[in-house]
Amino acid sequence: MRLSLRLTLLAGLSALPLFPAPAEKTLDFYTIDVEGGKSLLMVTPAGESLLVDAGWPASANRAASTGRILAALSGAGLKQLDYLLISHFDIDHLGDVPALAARFPIRHILDHGEPAAADRDRFNAYDEVRRKLGHTVLRPGDKLPLKGVDIEVVTSAGQLLSKPLKGAGAANPLCATHPQAAAIERDVEDDQSIGLLFRLGEFRMLDLADLEAHLSHELVCPANLLGTVDVYHVNVHGQFKGMAAELAGAIRPRVAIVGNGARKGGDPATWPILRATAGLEDIWQVHYSAAGSADTNPPPNFIANLEQSDRTLPGDEFAMIKLSVQADGTYTVSNTRNGFARSYRAGMAGGRIKP
Repeated sequence: MRLSLRLTLLAGLSALPLFPAPAEKTLDFYTIDVEGGKSLLMVTPAGESLLVDAGWPASANRAASTGRILAALSGAGLKQLDYLLISHFDIDHLGDVPALAARFPIRHILDHGEPAAADRDRFNAYDEVRRKLGHTVLRPGDKLPLKGVDIEVVTSAGQLLSKPLKGAGAANPLCATHPQAAAIERDVEDDQSIGLLFRLGEFRMLDLADLEAHLSHELVCPANLLGTVDVYHVNVHGQFKGMAAELAGAIRPRVAIVGNGARKGGDPATWPILRATAGLEDIWQVHYSAAGSADTNPPPNFIANLEQSDRTLPGDEFAMIKLSVQADGTYTVSNTRNGFARSYRAGMAGGRIKP
């Protein structure tokens, strides 16, 4: 080999790293299978953590969600939980916080204040824990103090944003064809829900917990106060009472995630509303909805748990939907049951990244 060529090759090799660069740290969300309750774990690139809701307490046919939440916390490599946020005080969100706090360190609790309608004994037990640990009441416009990610409160205690977020505020043409939902069978505590908008760079995700359709309407009509998002964590476990086409159409998500159970949420009537949303590419669900059919459920790869029972029995799959967001705006949704995953690009129409 000529000396000049050999020197050129050696120079090129010396420019290569001796060890591969460490993997980029991501913003991770785990939609935990709590059988139609709610529990969403977030871990920031800096390693800080937020758990939104604690699922169910134990009952005659259901184990407490605490064990599954602990497994998710441990699986995410956490030694403590920085913040526990209780979106509202319905039993499938409040769960058994004393049991969780006894088994895993929690630094601080966030909530909307006092219950509008809730199981008083269970709330009192929770109240003892939050007094001991310390807690903060959140209001619209507040921001959560986690490093490396922007998390803004958009609803709390029945109050909504009073002005548009940055870049939002455009008139919503869907308001003319989708009037506000009628005032029937409203759940007072559901409508106390803390709703959150998560941002990392260009990525945005909206999670309104159990906010019902009539209040979702006010967030986007007559003007869209929220702007657009990449991922929509669907209201009320995908129950029809939480669905507002004018909201989904205004925020224009690429991806919807439904935190349902086999027999709670994921309503068949919700499906056509989501599918009609302009720009929506994929729907991911925690469970196959037993009330529906193949036409009103996603394909199996997009469903974490395929069994059609909400009894937490030995042999249940207990798989999760995981969302990982990179700093460059790429985000990947994966099914922990089988490893199936798809990647998307934040802020882009037709944002799926082709394999």
